[in-house]
Amino acid sequence: MSRKRKPLPLYENVEIESVAAEGKCVAHVDEKVVFVPFVVPGDVVDLQVTKKKHKYCEARAVHFIKKSPLRIEPRCRHFGICGGCKWQTLPYSEQLKAKQAQVFDQLTRIGKVALPEFRPILGSVKQWEYRNKLEFGCANRRWYTAEELQRMPEGEGLTESAIGFHITGAFDKIYPIEKCWLMDDLHNQVRNEIYRYAVEKGLSFYDIRAQHGLLRNLMFRNSNTGEWMLLVQFHYDEPGDEQKAMNLLEHIAATFPQITSLIYVDNQKGNDTVGDLELTTYKGTDFIYETMEGLKFKVGPKSFYQTNTEQAYHLYTVAREFALGSGQAGTPAADPSAAKPLIYDLYTGTGTIANFVARSARKVVGIEYVPEAIEDAKINSRLNGIDNTEFFAGDMKDILTPAFIESHGCPDIIITDPPRAGMHPDVVKVILQARPERIVYVSCNPATQARDLALLDADYRVAEVQPVDMFPHTPHVENVVLLIRRTSC
Repeated sequence: MSRKRKPLPLYENVEIESVAAEGKCVAHVDEKVVFVPFVVPGDVVDLQVTKKKHKYCEARAVHFIKKSPLRIEPRCRHFGICGGCKWQTLPYSEQLKAKQAQVFDQLTRIGKVALPEFRPILGSVKQWEYRNKLEFGCANRRWYTAEELQRMPEGEGLTESAIGFHITGAFDKIYPIEKCWLMDDLHNQVRNEIYRYAVEKGLSFYDIRAQHGLLRNLMFRNSNTGEWMLLVQFHYDEPGDEQKAMNLLEHIAATFPQITSLIYVDNQKGNDTVGDLELTTYKGTDFIYETMEGLKFKVGPKSFYQTNTEQAYHLYTVAREFALGSGQAGTPAADPSAAKPLIYDLYTGTGTIANFVARSARKVVGIEYVPEAIEDAKINSRLNGIDNTEFFAGDMKDILTPAFIESHGCPDIIITDPPRAGMHPDVVKVILQARPERIVYVSCNPATQARDLALLDADYRVAEVQPVDMFPHTPHVENVVLLIRRTSC
């Protein structure tokens, strides 16, 4: 006989205290920390515990006794369901305060290094429709909320298809999205029309468990040049599927002439990644252009480019200022009579930062894991008439070695923008051996950045800290740190 699980407790009349990590807020009940999503500080609620651990628990609000004066109405009708934009009920000014505090907490608590006074966080220029890329999954059976199930007539089957976002923590559950505020409204019009057409024509939607169904995934990109890209993933598995796909593409092309790059692929893999697949252009070009401070960047369907274009410019401006000097406290201005520096751009992606700083450098050496991204970086240099960049593809810890530095020159400045996991210890070791005068560390995860700062602390002091918000209404925050070498050779 199995042991009956004890019901999880209901905490009543609990006041939410402050914003915590991952978009949740925190309260204390009986000296236990409780993490709660979709609430704001000052809310008084009844909490149903969903996960209980020894030192903390997770809960959801089941009844609002008193709503916080901070609380605002969410703009999106899908708020609280799709899993994104968790801070829509929190004023943007409060979001920025929480992100600034998050960076300070992680750098002090994890890094444990001497820190200067932080610069105020740079808020996003746009709070809505700021993204230049979104992806939507297709499903033969949509996910329903508990409220939707209760309203459903008895005996009605759960057979409705969907184009939308994956529910948090569920790879096979997609909630239909009618309007998303993260991107220009044209993407909503296109997505909804594709769904309408597919239902009308009887096109099948993908079943991720059975790996069956024609319509699989949509990826939208747009640019500050007014161009639009749509990549449609199909899954051919029945006679006539390819023709059905072509008919859909023709309908999209005719209905939405704003799409300048219409691309498709037959994806027979178990996942939706397309990096290793050959894509076909149905209409227009296989790329779009982004511009930044007189530079033009070619962006393809496989390219990495910061998803908030306007804010990316401010992020890169900070990185360039830290790299080349500004004359502000802790950052002595570069001597205009001095020779231009040799700059290494680690985790260069498509070379956006590398090309952005190239005109102020003797040479820029960029390193990136993804070969396709390196090819884009080379193209972007040629496109802008930049001839003092070199790009190399491979695992950073394997490429960046003492022998590599001996061959390509000892850097005066290193700019590093690693993935969320931060830098490999071997990479940190080589950086320390290279002894650049400055290190500019751009991070999308201040926790791993703090860990790496601790490793660099013996030889480098933190001179500047600049948080940057790239993703309003989410808990994510970027941070740029300038490190100055403590002693000269």
